[in-house]
Amino acid sequence: MKFDVELERVLSKASMKGKTVILTTLNDAWAEPGSVFDLFLESFQIGIETKKLLNNLVIISMDQKAHARCLAIHPHCYALTTEGLDSSTEAPFMSEDYLKMMWRRIEFLNTVLQMGYSFVFTDADIMWLRNPFPRFYPQVDFQIACDRYYGNPEDKNNQPNGGFTYVRSNPRTILFYRFWFMSRKTYPGKHDQDVLNKIKKDRVLKKIELIHEVSGHCLLWWVL
Repeated sequence: MKFDVELERVLSKASMKGKTVILTTLNDAWAEPGSVFDLFLESFQIGIETKKLLNNLVIISMDQKAHARCLAIHPHCYALTTEGLDSSTEAPFMSEDYLKMMWRRIEFLNTVLQMGYSFVFTDADIMWLRNPFPRFYPQVDFQIACDRYYGNPEDKNNQPNGGFTYVRSNPRTILFYRFWFMSRKTYPGKHDQDVLNKIKKDRVLKKIELIHEVSGHCLLWWVL
């Protein structure tokens, strides 16, 4: 399978040992100086054992202005285009552009996994005040933050939040992300997080044998 040469270049330069990268997205709406995005980058500078992680951060720019801003302030930038999507303004929640952007993100993350890279995906409004890597479970394929935690790490009623995920690249996670992306057609009009809530108990995941956990504050867990 052939992949984007520029994406491979950016990922390989940013990768830590074990082919792991940190990914976030940026569009014009958040690209202005003094925005939340600047606070996001500053959190890496002042957090506990996080400054070094800036070397592993890849910023996925969703439009031309965001890409220009990224190139001006950060060494690892990749321009991701989406046909029929205007990313130059902030898309209202659940609007057509919002859904396109969310599903393009899932599709892109699957490409990263297919290229052999594990990743932490983080929204740019999450502050990195401490290095999370020592707290990840090394044997778990898919770890995700959540909106609601019911006190039991294995409770599949825990509700995931896609704004912070740690995913290991392997055949199971590649199949999982492919199934997740395809499920948008099964649940039209839903965003990625809602669809994940729908499919997390699906028999397909048992066939994939994905080991996955959901975390409340910085990760609560459910395992198949």
